Amino acid sequence: MKKYQCVLWFDIMGQQTCDREGNKTAQNLTKWLQRRETKKTLSWEDRQNELEREITFQGDSAIYYSFYKELLKAPSFERGVYELTHNNKTVSLKTINAVQQMTLYPELIASVLYQASGSEKFCYLLVSASTYTFMMMWEYSHYLLFLQAVSLFLLDSFALAQSEKVYEVYKIYMFSLFLGYLLQFENSALLVSPLLSLVTALMLSKYLQMNVKKGTFVSRMLKIMYIYLVLTVTLTLNLLLKMFVPHKENEHLLKFLEIKLGLNTTKNFTMNWLLCQESLQAPSQDFFLRLTQSSLLPFYILVLIICLFSVTQVIFRRICGEPLKETVKLEDGRIGERPEIVYHVIHTILLGSLAMCLEGMKYLWTPYVCMLAAFGVCSPELWMTLFKWLRLKAVHPILLALILSMAVPTIIGFSLWKEFFPRIMTELSELQEFYDPDTVELMTWIKRQAPVAAVFAGSPQLMGVIKLCTGWMVSSLPLYDDDLLKRNENIYQIYSKRSAEDIYKILTSYKANFLIIEDSICNEVGPVRGCRVKDLLDIANGHVVCEEGDSYAYSKYGRFCHEIKMNYSPYVNYFTRVYWNRSYFVYRINTVISFQS
Repeated sequence: MKKYQCVLWFDIMGQQTCDREGNKTAQNLTKWLQRRETKKTLSWEDRQNELEREITFQGDSAIYYSFYKELLKAPSFERGVYELTHNNKTVSLKTINAVQQMTLYPELIASVLYQASGSEKFCYLLVSASTYTFMMMWEYSHYLLFLQAVSLFLLDSFALAQSEKVYEVYKIYMFSLFLGYLLQFENSALLVSPLLSLVTALMLSKYLQMNVKKGTFVSRMLKIMYIYLVLTVTLTLNLLLKMFVPHKENEHLLKFLEIKLGLNTTKNFTMNWLLCQESLQAPSQDFFLRLTQSSLLPFYILVLIICLFSVTQVIFRRICGEPLKETVKLEDGRIGERPEIVYHVIHTILLGSLAMCLEGMKYLWTPYVCMLAAFGVCSPELWMTLFKWLRLKAVHPILLALILSMAVPTIIGFSLWKEFFPRIMTELSELQEFYDPDTVELMTWIKRQAPVAAVFAGSPQLMGVIKLCTGWMVSSLPLYDDDLLKRNENIYQIYSKRSAEDIYKILTSYKANFLIIEDSICNEVGPVRGCRVKDLLDIANGHVVCEEGDSYAYSKYGRFCHEIKMNYSPYVNYFTRVYWNRSYFVYRINTVISFQS
């Protein structure tokens, strides 16, 4: 392997390099190459410094690096390759194929990577690809991207970031949405998403804010009107799109949010069932207790408060007309001047607000908490900002900030290791394989006894397991899709107080051949009585009467899952029991009904 390659590859990364003797060299030639690319005139001092840097390359390292430079200086990659393969400027009176003779393939790869990584079409494609991939992996991803767009909108509204960069991200959102719409079988949910409405409103409103950021105090206060305009146009566009674009997806989500926020009430089984799901409830106290015991939550709150106050100061300075500093030094103590900090503060607050309402959002918010807390305690800028406010003079603030940025994470890491490592190892040693013999027996019976074309009906959770383990067709699935949620509600009626004929009509409408009753649902005794499946069904079907604070169940039929086990008419006329164990009762749905007395 060529000895010069450590020079070449480290130079691409913008780091210091070493020659083949292992001696430390001066800074790399990256800045020189960038200046040549932008065609700037170099001063005598610059040329002298570049010369000093170039002479650090010795022997074969020098000649190989010269070819690498020629590739970067060429007007195009194709032209550069041609000049190297037909090189007559290196060896006198001879034309050589430098790529072949000197094995310049690493230089070709390195030049492509350098030019691509330094170009703006590359960054655009990379962000577009990651955004589209995220949309493909999660059906609700556009709602999270909407929060990102809101964060960028607020960042731009207070002139805390370059508008050109922000609007480039908006274009990426727009491109990813329409690409997702086309490649996801014309997914109409993306067209009526709030993300598309917001981005479109921002692009339309861009032309109305040309001179708002500069000028008098009154013109700066017009930012409020701009924000109001964007919100109004966003809402209007979203309503118009929903009027003209046929869509059914995610309607249950909006209804759920209305009920969750207390804007509406309902007796609907699906909505109440969603409200009872653990992931869609507010986080428990145990969640915050675990975060506090690990020292994560206290440091996150500390970092968030410092960053938030610093960002507030920056926004106030911008309103008063003070320009945003392009470069922030450590001694300035202004961590809120950095646009990326402002963005992450806004984003984590939005995600945290959702996590306070929906426990399932903790899987998105908790990594953000870890990231922000880790950044804060390891950042001298954050401690310097705090010391500036405290007007610390006893100890040099910069030195103390550097010491704390190293000492605090070390102490936290050691305390966490001492507290949780033994507990984790104990839990791992006690892990046991999950085994449910009743479910295993059921799956075995289905694969051995059920016809290949049979369709099974039962709770969505069990149907998902049957589809996985046996491959048989099922009547419902545990998915939060509008059509499937309605179907799940109808299938769940097997645990309600309805007649055998009603249940038979529901099941045959889905072409079901077998019905599976789960004893755990039929005889459920949950800690929250109002969230049991049978309670939700009774409320939705009007089989619960509330008088003076007391609830009374009323129906002329018994609960179907209980009555069908009795094996008397009319249940035996519609259903025939073919298999049972301690947890499951399987009934064949009769195609020919023979009434018995």
